[in-house]
Amino acid sequence: MKLRLLKYGSLITGVAAFGALGVWAFTPPATATAANTSGYAGIQAGVPAAILGEAPPPRGSSVNYYEADRESRGYLSVPNGEGPFPAVILIHEWNGLVDRVRQMADALADEGYIALAADLYSGQVGTNRDENVSLMTRAQSNKGAVIANLDAAAAFLRRRDDITGKIGTVGWCFGGGIALNYGLGGVNHDATAIFYGSLVTDPAELRALTHEVYGTFAGLDQGIPVDQVHDFASALQSIGVENDIHVYDDVNHGFWLRVEGAPDARMAPAVDAWRRLKDYFDRTLRGD
Repeated sequence: MKLRLLKYGSLITGVAAFGALGVWAFTPPATATAANTSGYAGIQAGVPAAILGEAPPPRGSSVNYYEADRESRGYLSVPNGEGPFPAVILIHEWNGLVDRVRQMADALADEGYIALAADLYSGQVGTNRDENVSLMTRAQSNKGAVIANLDAAAAFLRRRDDITGKIGTVGWCFGGGIALNYGLGGVNHDATAIFYGSLVTDPAELRALTHEVYGTFAGLDQGIPVDQVHDFASALQSIGVENDIHVYDDVNHGFWLRVEGAPDARMAPAVDAWRRLKDYFDRTLRGD
């Protein structure tokens, strides 16, 4: 299928959705308007309270899932009920494992997934740009240790007796790039969801992927240009990897986890990206 670029007002650019299945079209949800982006009306528009800054304190538990690094402590949130459940590993942004990511783990548990937020920084959290860059650079310089950490997270989940055996990953920014790298080099898993993370565009490298890929990107992102997203989608198409990849116009890098920062611009794309993410995990982690 020839790659096409679709625009819908100022909200979205659709890129190679579902690979060879065709380009998906977006209609802005009627409920996602500026009038309902504050308080719990925003939640009714269909996004988790976590990305609006309105979630309660994290309710899960701290866990040591990585024996090779006892300072690395993840966060586990489990759905109500007996299961079995599919699982999702959450991969944090450049600042480390903070409550916003823990609250997203709770949101995924509410959707019926065992959610484990990994800690790739050995318990450290950045509090400013310099600290964030230092922590991120250190982790990126030892990708082997990062992959081993996430392999341990997957093994920790698979040892549970309430898991179906299916595991996906989702990451944002630094974590989005790591999710893709893990899809290429980690133990076999079933889903990779990337939010504005660094990309690989070489089809030869991408052949290691064994499942459909989800991607949400920002049209105003200076660090990950739209042309690079196009190249990524084209590379996936060229090797037959199904994908649901969208670039949302008029939003910046990092828009999704912090909708409250600019709700007028971010709410409609956030609602749509969340709907797509839920559909994606439903296909890849709950399907046959």
